[in-house]
Formats: sequence, C-alpha cells, structure tokens
Amino acid sequence: MDNSASIYELPLSNAKTEAKADPAFSGTTTTATDSPTSTRPQTPSIFPPSGAANKPGSEGNGSHPVDLNGLSWPSIGAEKRRNESEEEREARLAKMSGAVKTLLECIGEDPDREGLLKTPERYAKALMFLTKGYDESMNNIMNGAIFNEDHEEMVIVRDIDVYSLCEHHLVPFCGKVSIGYIPNQRVLGLSKLARVAEMFSRRLQLQERLTKQIAIALDEILHPQGVAVLIEASHQCMVMRGVQKPGSKTITSFMLGRFRTDPKTREEFLSLVK
Repeated sequence: MDNSASIYELPLSNAKTEAKADPAFSGTTTTATDSPTSTRPQTPSIFPPSGAANKPGSEGNGSHPVDLNGLSWPSIGAEKRRNESEEEREARLAKMSGAVKTLLECIGEDPDREGLLKTPERYAKALMFLTKGYDESMNNIMNGAIFNEDHEEMVIVRDIDVYSLCEHHLVPFCGKVSIGYIPNQRVLGLSKLARVAEMFSRRLQLQERLTKQIAIALDEILHPQGVAVLIEASHQCMVMRGVQKPGSKTITSFMLGRFRTDPKTREEFLSLVK
C-alpha cells in the first residue's frame, strides 16, 4: 500500500455533480452529491473475483480507473511487480534475458558474439522501463496537486509527447496527446496531465484504449464538467512492416461530459488543439 495520500482522501468541491454513466463499468453509474462531505464510492479490489467475465486490466466489470492502492487498470502481475524485492527483480531480469537470448538464437543470430553478449540484459531492462506504467501509482503521480479553485473555463495542455508499445506486435507507436478539461471547482497541477498520459502510455497498449483510459481516469479524479483527449500517433507496426505506409497518422479522441454533449464545447477544444 502506498504511503502517499489516496486521491479519494482529497476533499470534493461543494459543486453539485450529476450522476453519470461510467464507460469503464458496462452501464454502472457513479454518483456524487452536492454535500461537501461526500466521499468517493468504495472501489473494487485490484483483481475481479474468480470466474469474472473480464480479466484484470480490462475495461469492464471488476476493474477500475483508480483502485485503493492507486493502481489504474492494473495487469494481472502489476501488484507483484510493484512490491517485489531486489532479489526478485534480479530473478525477473534474468528470466527475461534468457528469453531474449532464445529469440536471438531463433532468428539465426549468435547471442555469444561480441555485439550481442549484453543485448539480452539490455533489452530486459529497456522493456521494464518501457512498461513502467503498469506499477506506477496514481496517488504518487497526483502527489496532492489537486486544488480547490473557482475556475470553470477550459484548461488544455496540448502536444504532450507519448511513446508506447503496440500490444499486437510489440513495436513502438509514438505521437502527441492533447488533454482538456472544464473544472468543477477543482483544478489539477498542469504537469500531472502529462504524467497521467505518460503512465498509461508506458504499457502494452492500443491507441484507442490509451485515449479512453486517460480521459476516464481524469474524470474519476477531478469530477470535472467534462474531459477531452485527442491523440495523433504514428504506428511502426504499419510503417516498418505490414502495409508499410510511412507518414500515415492515426487520430483518436474520447470525450466526456460537456465535450460529448455540447457540440460548441467540443468544437472549441478541437480548434484549440489543431
């Protein structure tokens, strides 16, 4: 368990928030009242019950944007990875290095030649860094940087660089994300928007899921009037291989609240992030 304060211990604003459908819960709803003493609803455990329809980490029943440990849609091994000892970490890296050495042999290479001697260990460490978002805690990322503020106009941080790995081919996709929200008496430190995007991108991902996870997590934390996320990225799985189309871009967006219901608000956001 994190020693940092949970985001659910932070005070809610006095502003009334409508009951809203949470897209991460297949039709279930989360409701906040206008009482200043309202608290966040109890969140599910990290992993769903045995036999649940959805696996850990999926956006369905049994998973949650932010659980009580601060983990967000954790994979099945996230908690173990996060809490492992130094000896366990070394054993993990050794196992990964052995797997990489096998891959080198399978493609016809000599893993014992000079240039490849340390490649298995290097790649194992690199992959742990590239997937560090699995065991990062939202509590640590927020670090208390949620403030009560009488501001109800759009806040946008645009062109945040993101780097991720396509879960289908384990090759990179990278691009820029723009995040906007309309506060409901609570604002977030600007750098935290970039940190949230970084946390979710440092996983095996789909761009569609990445876009959605950023938006839903921010909505869960801030209860704003609306959240909008737009990502434009280049996928090496269709540049280096497959259809081989350099220069192609994939654009995804996800809107909640006023950005979804009010066309003028959505249009304003899209025009500002161009």
